[in-house]
Amino acid sequence: MIGKLDLYRIFHVVSRNKSFSKAAEELYMTQSAVSQAISKLEKELEVQLFYRTPKGVVLTNEGKLLHDPITSALAMVNAAEHKILDVKRLKTGELRIGVGDTISRYFLLPYLEEFHAKYPGIKLKILNGTTSDILGFIRSGAADVGICNLPVQDDQLQVIPCKEIHDTFVCGEKYKELSQKTIQLKHLIELPLLFLEKPTISRMYVERFFKKKGHSLSPMFELGSHDLLVDFAKANLGISCVIREFVEEPLQRGVLFELTLEEEIPSRRIGIVYLKSVPLSRAAEKFVGSIEQHL
Repeated sequence: MIGKLDLYRIFHVVSRNKSFSKAAEELYMTQSAVSQAISKLEKELEVQLFYRTPKGVVLTNEGKLLHDPITSALAMVNAAEHKILDVKRLKTGELRIGVGDTISRYFLLPYLEEFHAKYPGIKLKILNGTTSDILGFIRSGAADVGICNLPVQDDQLQVIPCKEIHDTFVCGEKYKELSQKTIQLKHLIELPLLFLEKPTISRMYVERFFKKKGHSLSPMFELGSHDLLVDFAKANLGISCVIREFVEEPLQRGVLFELTLEEEIPSRRIGIVYLKSVPLSRAAEKFVGSIEQHL
């Protein structure tokens, strides 16, 4: 079938033009080459497809039987080729991104806005979850790329570190005086602490830091989102462990206050992750590149 495709294309053009010479002009072929192609197709099908007349060519009954299905099939092939071309030009397609609420809001949105403005035909599908969920989306093929908290240790995944972030502790007006002095870790753990629920990367990272320093954490509240940690701190319900880069606005407005620790928690990063073994789609490749160029 694949070998006959070019022959069927020539057959279609000849039947539409009712002339070998006109078909040759449209196909940028010699009339002899067109005639030889039709003869080859007739030989392979073992039927005559055209009657040759002084005024041109006319389809035989067998040719008429072939004409409509071939016209329909070639139209489908052409439509498929145009769709592939649109995908290559990013006029259509889908980009599936695994990301959490906080990173989506404070890091990803500007990149999504820029990408959508440049490639409005690409459908964006956002899969929400924790870092563990996101890695599961990628491994299962449900997401093309993930944007999540690092570190991520997995030899199957390509990891591209992006934004540097810092875990810190903030409070509301009630505990404001704490922000005016340096706090030792042993004193910090005695305060009413607010943390994300286990087993988030952010929670585990900070816990490992405290454990290395000989301290264990016993939070008063364990909350499901970074925004809730901010809201609870504003409401004077305790000292929240948050990401400094994501609370810059309330810190500047003076509704939150940052504590200075005697030993600062080492910085970490947000990063892009995707499977090494699966080539990125055209859309995913462009999206990753758009973030990398800003790094």
